Amino acid sequence: MDKFRMIFQFFQSNQESFMNGICGIMALASTQMYSAFDFNCPCLPHYNLAYGLGILLVPPFILFLLGFVLNNNISMLAEEWRRPQGRRGKDPSVLRYMFCSMAQRAMIAPAVWVSVTLLDGKCITCAFCTSVPVQTLGNASHPHLSQGEVQRVLARIPCKDIYNGQQLIANEVAIRYLRCISQALGWCFVLLMTTLAFLVRSLRPCFSQAAFLKSRYWSHYIDIERKLFDETCAEHARSFAKVCIQQFFEGMSTDLVATRCHLPRKAPADAGEAAEKLLGITDQSTMNMALKSWHRCKPPLDLHSPALPTGNGWAGEGQPPTHPSAPRRETAAYYSWV
Repeated sequence: MDKFRMIFQFFQSNQESFMNGICGIMALASTQMYSAFDFNCPCLPHYNLAYGLGILLVPPFILFLLGFVLNNNISMLAEEWRRPQGRRGKDPSVLRYMFCSMAQRAMIAPAVWVSVTLLDGKCITCAFCTSVPVQTLGNASHPHLSQGEVQRVLARIPCKDIYNGQQLIANEVAIRYLRCISQALGWCFVLLMTTLAFLVRSLRPCFSQAAFLKSRYWSHYIDIERKLFDETCAEHARSFAKVCIQQFFEGMSTDLVATRCHLPRKAPADAGEAAEKLLGITDQSTMNMALKSWHRCKPPLDLHSPALPTGNGWAGEGQPPTHPSAPRRETAAYYSWV
């Protein structure tokens, strides 16, 4: 169990590198998924376009959502965006930076899927086979074929085993034409995504270095604060449970002694240490109120502000602050920091 805890702590301390590795694995998995996918075009005029574009666009959307789901910071971002204003202001630039950082990683796997799909050419061939210029590449004067029959013949271009329109247009000519267009679109897409990644990662900090550093600093602060809060809550819960269980067995021991069942009573050595970690919160209602106050009115980011135990909107609900001007001063100090 200790080995798993050490691995988990390592992943937490190297979360950014871990998420980059996850995104890279998803990108490789997307290419393997496409290579293992059995692409079967329906070869029907009214279904080819929907099927081809669906294979091109739906899996990238799913991979994009998976990129957000696998990122632990998505819950932190939603919590920070939806929490009440309280005693700590919310900076929209920090939220935008966090969202853009997660979106950049989540876009890797979808971009790889779209690039591989376009370079392969099967989806574009299936989707736009009915748009092949017969006047240019084939025999436009082929007799006894109406417009609907021509569409049905062209829809069978991806299916070589059932294609019967060689007199209208050669199957290999149409497939080469569509695959050439698809590969050109694929390389253009790769160039576009590479250029955008270069602009975002390299040029954006140059235009607003101060704002970029501010957003990056406070996004890291929010992440570290959440981790420390979770660790403190876990430590407090462990100490609270230990004290409650020890008190239960002490009471049971007293009852057994009262019924003439003499048992050795030994005071635990770590009882005092566990009680010290409770930080004054020793009952369920007070703990629930503290957690609710943390969500509704987080303390201001001012290390020099006086921490009042009561009357400041932290320990009690609906209590007016003792110093009305303190929240404004603390909020102004926070914005002077950020």
